[in-house]
Amino acid sequence: MKNHAHRIAGFRLGPAQQVHIKVVDETGSTNADLLAGVASLQSPVLLIAERQTAGRGRAGRTWLSAPGASLTFSLAWKFALPLHSMVGLPLAVGVALAEALAELGVEVQLKWPNDVLHEGGKLAGILIETASVDADTQSCWAVIGIGINLMLDPEMAAQIGRPVAHVPQLTGRDRDELMATLLNSLARAAVLFEQEGFDAFAERWNGLHAYTGQPVSILDQGRVLHEGAAVGVDRSGRFLLDTSAGRTAVMAGDVSLRTREA
Repeated sequence: MKNHAHRIAGFRLGPAQQVHIKVVDETGSTNADLLAGVASLQSPVLLIAERQTAGRGRAGRTWLSAPGASLTFSLAWKFALPLHSMVGLPLAVGVALAEALAELGVEVQLKWPNDVLHEGGKLAGILIETASVDADTQSCWAVIGIGINLMLDPEMAAQIGRPVAHVPQLTGRDRDELMATLLNSLARAAVLFEQEGFDAFAERWNGLHAYTGQPVSILDQGRVLHEGAAVGVDRSGRFLLDTSAGRTAVMAGDVSLRTREA
């Protein structure tokens, strides 16, 4: 595992060079591990697990993965921003992932607020958890958890129970170089987000939006809050849709988006 961390470190560029890299065979959750020790961190840390036994997605969902069949990792990064300024970070991370995957030859689209889609199925998910660790309310740590499906067998796909995607073409690539490509993009995005907020990513996110102009519903625990035609996101990361009552802006929270028949 040390050799993998060393090799990934060798591929780091720009702001990613400040990131300490740790690779483990197995853990419960990389997000939980980093959050537990965030108070003692001195610099950004990337924790990669070959297998997670308690991986999590949004709203408490379980992220299923098999050894070698996915990339599961978390990046802890300290931002000189107050907690309330972090709202658009999951969307900025989505842009960073999409652009890194495009660099690797995989075209993807984004689904608000934090899914990466490939050929209509979910390829990757993002879970961001934040923590303030001192009296300085003008800074906070974000732990950015990401899971990407590289290879899915039919049994695993059936367990997941919703449209999923995988990119088996990436399994033939150098895994350490692949991980470094993702890290480099995420680190650049983190620096830009701290400097300019989500405003710097809004246009890029909208260019990758999967459902522009399509009829969608916004749900909260299964209850429909809004229905209308998807527009995209505004400069603060709110989702815009045109409803019968006019244009509506929705904050992320724990709501989810579903497409519906026109």
